[in-house]
Amino acid sequence: MNVIDGATIRTTRSLECDVVVVGSGPAGATAAREIAAGGATVIVLEEGRQHRPADFPADSFAAMASMYRDMGASMTSARSPMPIVQGRAVGGGSVINGAISWRLPRDVFDDWLTTDPGLADGLDWAAIEAATDAVERDLHVQPTATEIAGLNNSLLARGAEVMGIEHRPISRYTSDCVGLGRCLQGCPAGHKRSVDRVHLVQAAALGARVLSGVRVHRVEHQGDRAIGVRGATVGGGRLVVRADRAVVLAASAVQTPALLLQSGIRQGPVGRHFQCHPGVSMAGLFDQDVRLWTGATQGHEVIGMRAQGLKFEALGYGMGIAASRIKGVGRALAEGIDELAGQAQWGAAIKASAQGRVRAGRQRASVRFSLNQQDMKAVRRGVRVLGEMMLAAGAQWVAPGVHGWHQRVHDRAQMACFEAEGSLDARAYAMAATHLFGTCRMSSDPARGVVRPDFRHHGIDRLYVADSSVFPSNTGVNPQTSIMALATLCGRRVLQSDRRDESAV
Repeated sequence: MNVIDGATIRTTRSLECDVVVVGSGPAGATAAREIAAGGATVIVLEEGRQHRPADFPADSFAAMASMYRDMGASMTSARSPMPIVQGRAVGGGSVINGAISWRLPRDVFDDWLTTDPGLADGLDWAAIEAATDAVERDLHVQPTATEIAGLNNSLLARGAEVMGIEHRPISRYTSDCVGLGRCLQGCPAGHKRSVDRVHLVQAAALGARVLSGVRVHRVEHQGDRAIGVRGATVGGGRLVVRADRAVVLAASAVQTPALLLQSGIRQGPVGRHFQCHPGVSMAGLFDQDVRLWTGATQGHEVIGMRAQGLKFEALGYGMGIAASRIKGVGRALAEGIDELAGQAQWGAAIKASAQGRVRAGRQRASVRFSLNQQDMKAVRRGVRVLGEMMLAAGAQWVAPGVHGWHQRVHDRAQMACFEAEGSLDARAYAMAATHLFGTCRMSSDPARGVVRPDFRHHGIDRLYVADSSVFPSNTGVNPQTSIMALATLCGRRVLQSDRRDESAV
């Protein structure tokens, strides 16, 4: 796939197309492919660089510097700040995530329609399911094979089995995975079916042009009609793209609302209702070499507590990241390094009910978000279950990592006390925010949403949003596959709307 590097654009350049798509991650790549397949000319703009398998660094910190937004150090602002994990590369987060695939849960969809029955005018369950089937075929989604899972994953299965909690191998979008443990740095063998290797390639084969290193700072509109975008290139130039048929925003639940606000498009609750899945993690020491930097990065999950807003996953890290998580200095640090090979790392994702807000800033968007007491009770339960599962799987000790509680726990009875004794103060926990939603949410009511059930902006015609910012709520599960399914429907809506416009002329 030929990508035009924004570093080569040093002056002002103007381009024209039928549809411009801002963002090349799962939403943007999928929408672009769908629109190009309908015969429209498409330009895809991406702020990050293009990376090929041979470019992916083995060092985790080098990968974060080159492919993560703000080196993974973007933070929420509130009582207990959390890092926000986002990719910034051609292919977006699909390049540097664990390749986890989950269909949109039916109960989540039903909740959306119960809250807003008018969504049924644009969202059809059968259409979502059919689009999901196509995504799974394209990306070769399959359960993680036992032979490449690695001990970090199999120990999680053992702990869940002992505790009687439903668990399973994680379904991932891979092809011939050999368990290199490098998903979070980019697969150097090209075995991950990230969208830069699938949907963007398909879009380019259909005539779409992809430009990297372009930061879009404004959606251009005349009255109530979007006509294109303006941006700056890493080469110091300016880019103006005129779109005769539609502008599609797919820049994430943080960058998309910020772009709308920067463009003076403030209709509806844009930037509000931010939701995410805060995550906590735990280390445990086993009497065998786990080597969590080998095997499938995330190959097993515990799903039996999803109704309680908790989902557990094995977490694989590069050796550098794993070592950086060891606490202490001097002898304590040396002892931790000696034990590193025997440590497992697992995490719990929380389906938080709290909502925050995204605001546009001069240099970058800001996110204000704080967990409520209900969420903190779920966090506390997640930590308790993580520790109990590790000890049930045979860990010598676990390190809950909660300020003010035991640094190491050696038996399940003591760990079981955590849910009653553990703090409900978010500042006592180290958490990260992943899977972002809701800041341009879909609603049949323009006062309650930013886009309509057909993904069109309520106030600006020919402007669409395709990413997870349109989700009416978080999903409690990894959203990439459902993002692509909904982006498929968005792409079709762009084509259908345009045909309606043509028939009316």
